[in-house]
Amino acid sequence: MILSPFDIPTKDRYKIATGTVLPRPIAWVSTIGADGIPNLAPFSFFTVASSDPLTLLFSCSHKPDGSKKDTWANAEASGEFVVNLTNQATAEAMNITATTFPHDVSEFDAAGLTTAPCRTVAAPRVLEAPVSFECKLTQIVEVGGNAVIFGAVQMIHIDDAIYDGKYVDLAAMQPIGRLAGSGYCRVTDLFEMVRG
Repeated sequence: MILSPFDIPTKDRYKIATGTVLPRPIAWVSTIGADGIPNLAPFSFFTVASSDPLTLLFSCSHKPDGSKKDTWANAEASGEFVVNLTNQATAEAMNITATTFPHDVSEFDAAGLTTAPCRTVAAPRVLEAPVSFECKLTQIVEVGGNAVIFGAVQMIHIDDAIYDGKYVDLAAMQPIGRLAGSGYCRVTDLFEMVRG
């Protein structure tokens, strides 16, 4: 089958993209609003943009009413955000934070998570997350109805139980990935291939 994306409805393009580009890592992004209320939401359109300078990016869409999602609006207004990583231990809480809550409700509270202070940004990090990256906003590129949000990493919080100063222990970290629909995966079946 050969498909032209221009002939497929947006919803079907989304299903093809999320059903084939996988597994996807999850950026669990925390921000703080102008009202001081912390916000937390997961985004699976996420990756590393550069290692020098260390820069992360995630893609955020509009709300159904056409307004910017809180994460987008907060990052744009404050110039900062935190990318927390989720794992098997935090998966259920992450799923709760994917719910659309009123603007004045903190997803941290709704999911029973602990806010922890950062060193270089005002937004809190998720204390329970195995890794958190404090980011300063570098640019926002709008692509259709989405914002691709770039942040330069200013500080890294990483659990001593998963990092020995040189390598990350994946078995200890227990990362998860996003699939399509309600699907997620565990990183448990590993194999290596040596490059020639």
